[in-house]
Amino acid sequence: MSDRDDEQLLDDLYNVFDPFEPLQAGDPKYVDCAEVRGDGNIEVDLGNRIRRAKRTSYYLYSGHRGGGKSTELLRLKKFLEEKNFYVVYFAADEEDIQSQDAQYTDILLACTRHLLEDLNQSANPNPLLEWVKNRVEELKDLAGTELSLQGLTVQAQISQVAKLTANLRAEPTMRQKIREKVNPHTDSLIEILNDFLKEAKQKLPDNRTKLAVIVDNLDRIVPIVQESGRTNHEEIFIDRHEQIKGLNCDLIYTVPISLLYSNRASDIRTIYDNIQVLPMIMVTTPEETIYQPGLNKIQEIISNRVNLFAADLSLEKEIFDSQETLDLLCTMSGGHVRELLKLVQDAIANTTDLPISRKAVRIAITEARDSYRRTVQQDQWKLLAEVHISKRIINDNKYLDLLFSRCLLEYRYPYEEKKRKRWCDVNPVIRAIPEFQEALDSLKQS
Repeated sequence: MSDRDDEQLLDDLYNVFDPFEPLQAGDPKYVDCAEVRGDGNIEVDLGNRIRRAKRTSYYLYSGHRGGGKSTELLRLKKFLEEKNFYVVYFAADEEDIQSQDAQYTDILLACTRHLLEDLNQSANPNPLLEWVKNRVEELKDLAGTELSLQGLTVQAQISQVAKLTANLRAEPTMRQKIREKVNPHTDSLIEILNDFLKEAKQKLPDNRTKLAVIVDNLDRIVPIVQESGRTNHEEIFIDRHEQIKGLNCDLIYTVPISLLYSNRASDIRTIYDNIQVLPMIMVTTPEETIYQPGLNKIQEIISNRVNLFAADLSLEKEIFDSQETLDLLCTMSGGHVRELLKLVQDAIANTTDLPISRKAVRIAITEARDSYRRTVQQDQWKLLAEVHISKRIINDNKYLDLLFSRCLLEYRYPYEEKKRKRWCDVNPVIRAIPEFQEALDSLKQS
């Protein structure tokens, strides 16, 4: 292969391993990993529940950030559409909420904005826009750019609603002002939204008969302990559950995995119709031996992307310099899809000529390791060592930050293989960090 061919292929491969682009349903890059994720299947686990339920139902979907939830939710969207649902899907953190500082009000306004955008041809939007207009009039002098709905067309007014949620995301001072104006009126907003939804359901686009809303990326909301001692996660999904379940349509919210391990886990189970967790792809066993079915799936994820540009090249000899190098990259990903894609992309960035060398892969791993080293606080190394030994997370708040930051990862055996179905371990890239090794040695000697 010529240098020019290598350079173009490396460019193509670098971009096809973009770790921040969820796959649309039917994408040829998709790999079904259910058998190495504990046999979970979103079409069965959530899709069948939603389509069979005779009443409006409410669901939570969780997992580690970057683990593949968005890709699975887009598959769910397609599945429901094939069952005659009209599905409103949006990633809340892209335009509507600030993950570093999010409250329930922000989510409700985001739902308002997207329902208006998607369904304004199916129902009269004017009562809803009138409600927004009353809030906007109170806020217009506070905004960096004036907000106004007076004298505008319906579409222009809806654009102004989008500007309102954009201010929620971008401007901290404005964000708090909007909340102060909206919070006392959330019950009336939900009532008007439900009137809007009731009418919209009578003439959904494409002759659909049911309506579902999927709100993605709420799992990225950073946990913040409030003055009450409770977290913002608790406030959104538990304390305000009557409001978050207030919309009269099937609702699927993503939720931070750390909340499901908190002492409020039983409350969550009581409040919502069903909770599903997407675990990591199991690449090693709790005994720290290679789990070959999982390793094969990880390599299939890589192969599917490589084959789009170089199907004639050997993955183990011409794309990577050896099977050992490929295996090292796959195991160090911990079965976390985004981490895998990021490691491959970083290794490609350190490569000028194929094959990708073991040195390039090790540089990528070292860069990831340095990031996690900076994430872990001094008093957390012992906690990580404890989990590595026990393979379980104690239901204690001090472990939740490590779970949220992906320092700890959850796995599940397929149903038929082990009675111990769920287990946890330390992210593989952390295990070679000296502070972790020191904590581990200290525990083993005590």
